[in-house]
Amino acid sequence: MTGIIHSDAEHAVALAALDGLLSVEPQPGSPEADDLQLLALVIEAYEKERWPIGLPDAVDAIRFRMDQQGLTQRDLEPYIGSRASVSAVLSGKRPLRLRMIRALHEGLGIPLEVLVREPRRTQGPS
Repeated sequence: MTGIIHSDAEHAVALAALDGLLSVEPQPGSPEADDLQLLALVIEAYEKERWPIGLPDAVDAIRFRMDQQGLTQRDLEPYIGSRASVSAVLSGKRPLRLRMIRALHEGLGIPLEVLVREPRRTQGPS
């Protein structure tokens, strides 16, 4: 199976074929290794089209980066401002301003396209 995947059934067949190739542990540069690489690319293309993953919410991305780097809310003050501002941003009560977006991007490496997205609406009182 090395053709284009058009359905979930074909996807299942491709995954089984990939599993079979992985169990053989082909040598790099062998025809089997080439088949494995091609099959993985075809599966990846189908999965990206079939089940796209959207960008995260800016606050979710900030919290993720905090978790990755072991940061506290206090550590965000140089990027966002006062302790109250950090709390308001992380709770969704205050939007990010341009200065904050630039600082978070440059200082923490959070992608700009994530930081400038409109926040998701949360349920509950406004």
